[in-house]
Amino acid sequence: MVNADDKRHRSLLKKIAHHAMMERGFIPDFSPQALAELDGIHGPAVKTEKSTRDIRSLLWCSIDNDDSRDLDQLTVAQAMPDGAVKILVAIADVDALVKKQTLLDEHARQNTTSIYTAAGIFPMLPEKLSTDLTSLGFATDRLAVVVDMVFGADGTLNSSDVYEAVVRNRAKLAYNSVAAWLDKKGPMPKELSAVKGLDENIRLQHRTAQALKALRSQHGALGLETTEARPVFRGDELTGLEVETKNCAKELIEDFMIAANGVTARYLASKHCASIRRIVRTPKRWGRIVEIAAEHGTTLPAEPDSKALEQFLLSAKAADPTRFPDLSLSIVKLMGPGEYVVEPPDGVDVGHFGLAVKNYTHSTAPNRRYPDLITQRLLKAAMAGRPQPYANDELEFLAMHCTEQENGASKVERQVTKSAAALLLAPRIGETFDAIVTGAAEKGTWVRLFHPPVEGRLDIGFEGMDVGHRIRVELISTDIEHGYIDFKKV
Repeated sequence: MVNADDKRHRSLLKKIAHHAMMERGFIPDFSPQALAELDGIHGPAVKTEKSTRDIRSLLWCSIDNDDSRDLDQLTVAQAMPDGAVKILVAIADVDALVKKQTLLDEHARQNTTSIYTAAGIFPMLPEKLSTDLTSLGFATDRLAVVVDMVFGADGTLNSSDVYEAVVRNRAKLAYNSVAAWLDKKGPMPKELSAVKGLDENIRLQHRTAQALKALRSQHGALGLETTEARPVFRGDELTGLEVETKNCAKELIEDFMIAANGVTARYLASKHCASIRRIVRTPKRWGRIVEIAAEHGTTLPAEPDSKALEQFLLSAKAADPTRFPDLSLSIVKLMGPGEYVVEPPDGVDVGHFGLAVKNYTHSTAPNRRYPDLITQRLLKAAMAGRPQPYANDELEFLAMHCTEQENGASKVERQVTKSAAALLLAPRIGETFDAIVTGAAEKGTWVRLFHPPVEGRLDIGFEGMDVGHRIRVELISTDIEHGYIDFKKV
């Protein structure tokens, strides 16, 4: 049995994560054979083929979490005539060192994603690669696939290109400090001030990202904000859960990645190549979304309509920004999960309901997600005029496998987060909390507390409850090993 009083929380949670991964078909550790293959990789790949452009002189920078070392993208902006702006997104060329059908690739293919748990990260690729040799780290020359986009002043995409290049990261920046500076709530980060002209470049990137976001919003992209809890440790002891929220720096990168993913999808289509697309189908529980909107005084159409939903979300956020993340969580749960599907050459794209885009493929995180590495290989083959490296039936299998594994990874991450939450709540059995219903189905009803932001099962008093309902609950039991937290309605 797990003892909540044992202060070795991190190692305990790591064991729980390891077991949860094994149960769901993941490989937590790299095999000796894969590590031997890794030992044979010496130094980053920086080739000098004629088709590879040298654009190391640009003011490239990375913006990521404070502690991120697996840096997949760099960005830079260039002002153009008539108010247009060129945005370049450099994506780490992981395929240069991790070749298809190698042992390292087979491990990545099985897991399909890095798994970020409360106990630590289980990387898709060994850290020697993902945080070093294939990471776009500070002051290092690296190969990249560059997505080159020119946007008009209103955010409209005027032109785009995809090519291989050598790049160099001039500044490793962090979301929170960049956002505080952009919002005039904090000083300029020292890493930013150390590079001449980078401050104005970031401001130009920020203005361009805002234009892209506004244009997508007009087309019905959903402005959702959910609350995510991140464990806080003092040494190995878990001391609390810290709420992570969106900010303008995170949105800047998100907007550019959405644009870059759209360009890569259209590029592959233009070359008559198949691709793996990321889609969110039309919400199956639209009726409940309509009910929630009505509870807020808004009438939505009877049939799913992303533009109408976005207008409701905008008005709800303006009316009550503090509670908007809770409303967002309800909408996210009712929309359902995303999935990967194969888009054959000249096929009809289903599109991404939540992003209001038709052409969308994951391509910008090949160190962390296998679909992105697949897309990178397809792109490089298309650029070189080679046959696509995956047969269509193989892509069909991989799309289904990646969907299953991504769902499984989310379950592992949630289970370990719940185990961490159970550790924190174990001494508080009998206390009452305000909560919101986040799931209601035959298999059970789920609620999330407002403070602390913890999710658990409503065991008693769930009759008539549905997603979005607010209730008060009492904590009746916890099971740290399995991540069970049980409540009853008060």
